[in-house]
Amino acid sequence: MPTAVPPTRSNPPGNAGEVFVAFLRLGLTAFGGPIAHIGYLREAFVRRRGWLDDAHFAQLLAVCQFLPGPASSQMGFGIGLARAGWRGALAAFAGFTLPSALLMFGFAAVAPQLGPGAGAAALHGLKLVAVAVVAHGLLGMARQLAPDLPRLLIAAVAAALVLTTGNAWMQLAAIALGALLGPWWCRQAAAPTTALFPFGGGRRIAAVCLTLLLLGLLAALLLPASATPTLAGVAAAFYRAGALVFGGGHVVLPLLQQSLVAPGWLPADSFLAGYGAAQAVPGPMFSLAAFLGAEIPLGLPPAVGALVALLAMFLPGFLLLAGMLPLWAGLVRHRRAASAMAGINAAVVGLLAAALIDPVWSGGVRAPVDAAIAVVGFALLAGLRWPAWTAVLWCVGAAVGIDALA
Repeated sequence: MPTAVPPTRSNPPGNAGEVFVAFLRLGLTAFGGPIAHIGYLREAFVRRRGWLDDAHFAQLLAVCQFLPGPASSQMGFGIGLARAGWRGALAAFAGFTLPSALLMFGFAAVAPQLGPGAGAAALHGLKLVAVAVVAHGLLGMARQLAPDLPRLLIAAVAAALVLTTGNAWMQLAAIALGALLGPWWCRQAAAPTTALFPFGGGRRIAAVCLTLLLLGLLAALLLPASATPTLAGVAAAFYRAGALVFGGGHVVLPLLQQSLVAPGWLPADSFLAGYGAAQAVPGPMFSLAAFLGAEIPLGLPPAVGALVALLAMFLPGFLLLAGMLPLWAGLVRHRRAASAMAGINAAVVGLLAAALIDPVWSGGVRAPVDAAIAVVGFALLAGLRWPAWTAVLWCVGAAVGIDALA
């Protein structure tokens, strides 16, 4: 086993080229979602390459789990930052994201050609994949983030707020409510810890990153809603989702649904088909943005919408990570911060439960046989613990087979 090299921000031991190649390999092979990606990252950069040791890897993981954003991509960004500075961070993002983004963009080009018959049945099967995957994600998140009565109550209230109002702002209210209730209801849920993570760029860079993050979020929140999609509106929708998605990739579903489907920018069928297809590709699930951005009718080349959506989706998480790393040591010493985060995480479970009901279940399950296909897909993931692509094969294959017999 190679000797681990403690990361240092001032004297990066590697170069952006090697970081890109290492992460490109992961981007081509890392199936299984964010939790599986953590295992891939540890195997590649702690055990095999020794770019950082287990203590620093665990501390980076703690930071990324604490913050909103795509945790596995933030982990890669942080590892690249440690290895080769800011160029390394960008190289890690590019290598890890490029394969899945290109695959999702290609799917956007092919999807309109899938007409009646087997093509339509395959798209319907992808919606059933979304049912199985979101249900599995909800189960895992509920076990981890809402294992007791107080946090289950927070989750239930959050789900009820979203389902009864159907308002995108109510999702923000639910997250804020979780943060407010956490210090009172979740005092025993999380304990303060000690920071071991040594790099991040200093407080001045942290201030710049956090200022840019907040200015971008303020602009995204204040941009007037429009029934006609614009490039600025697309950037704002994906930036909001990337900045507010606590709890992993599945939670982005309700945020994007409210921003893209509710105003009529995208049909629910396309939205759910893209989400299902994202389960079949390696790399980060946030690459779904490339598909959605290409599908939104902007009157521009689809590549423009795909690129803007993709960058807007990832940018806030990276700015937040870069801004919080130097401040992490002081923050994690406070118990109230940890308990507030526990309340937020419980509210996120409620948001995902609401998304499972509407639009995932309501948009995908049209008959009892659809429910049966989705249940089997869920069993493959939760019971047999098979990878997500097996659920994709099952749901799509079953949907096409039943359509052929009809």
